[in-house]
Amino acid sequence: MTTYLLAGGGTAGHVNPLLAVADALRARDPQCGVLVLGTREGLEARLVPQRGYELLTVDKVPFPRRPNGAALAFPVRFLRAVRQVREHIRRNHVDVVVGFGGYASAPAYVAARRERIPFVVHEANARPGLANVLGARSAAAVGVAFPGTPLRGGTVVGMPLRREIVELDRAALRAEAAAEFGLDPERPVLLVFGGSLGAQRLNDAIAGSRQSILDAGWQVLHATGDRSDLADPGVEGYALRRYLDRMDLAFALADLILSRSGSATVSEISALGIPAIYVPYAVGNGEQRLNAAAAIDAGAAILIEDAALDPDRIRTEIVPLLGDDDRRRAMAAAAATVGSRTGTEDLIALVDRALAH
Repeated sequence: MTTYLLAGGGTAGHVNPLLAVADALRARDPQCGVLVLGTREGLEARLVPQRGYELLTVDKVPFPRRPNGAALAFPVRFLRAVRQVREHIRRNHVDVVVGFGGYASAPAYVAARRERIPFVVHEANARPGLANVLGARSAAAVGVAFPGTPLRGGTVVGMPLRREIVELDRAALRAEAAAEFGLDPERPVLLVFGGSLGAQRLNDAIAGSRQSILDAGWQVLHATGDRSDLADPGVEGYALRRYLDRMDLAFALADLILSRSGSATVSEISALGIPAIYVPYAVGNGEQRLNAAAAIDAGAAILIEDAALDPDRIRTEIVPLLGDDDRRRAMAAAAATVGSRTGTEDLIALVDRALAH
């Protein structure tokens, strides 16, 4: 029996692909051992047990960004975290470690090397995090979600996606999706969302241009985010939700998407062949812009800078696209060339090869 230790967490971008791989490993061999390594503070502390997996914990030890007291304490704290992971590996007879980035991955890579078992790195973003940059130098294999990701030895495997996305039959679910959101299945839908917390820039732009979209014969499904106070105007053809519990139904209904360009978002939209307009989050190290690059280069998506998105931009650039069926069809066909629904299987194939050596 093979025992896998999947390391990662902190954000949904790390936890969701990890859980997709965990589910696929268990489905392939119900007798295998699947353990998850994370911190007590990350999203994994809630999501992993909910999914039925055992969460082994490790101390959260951020890499120091500046010379201060935390930097002086870092070596001792990091080595303690490595020891914690080594104990987990020995106690559970782990055969291979698969890391997805985040605080748990860096000590997991070092611990695997010291225990002389193979480890595999998966990087979800086009601009890799520090833990994966360091881990890739001695990994048995490295899988990346996007072409051009600067990781040593990286192989493009795509993003491990949730089964409900991989298996989504959009046409078959369209009527159910329209009923769920109170929209007409016969009329096209613009889906707008900015992540679980929403995106004020997208919300303001849609609020100011909503009538122009409706006048073009389209409907709007608008997920504003939990923290938004945007009021629902109660107009026909416009459905406002704070949060989308059934993202699969939202995707089933979407004929065009306006969203941020997080790695999972871009991967899911491309895999489903939906044309998109991406507005990269302006804060951070620029990874959202890079995540969207392949889709934009292929003609599957349009990029609008965050600072440039306002109601006028929607009226002048997006509303004309709503009326251009040929262009949207071409964008959808291009999305199919950059998207993949086999990221989970392709990453597991890398893990199998690492175990075979």
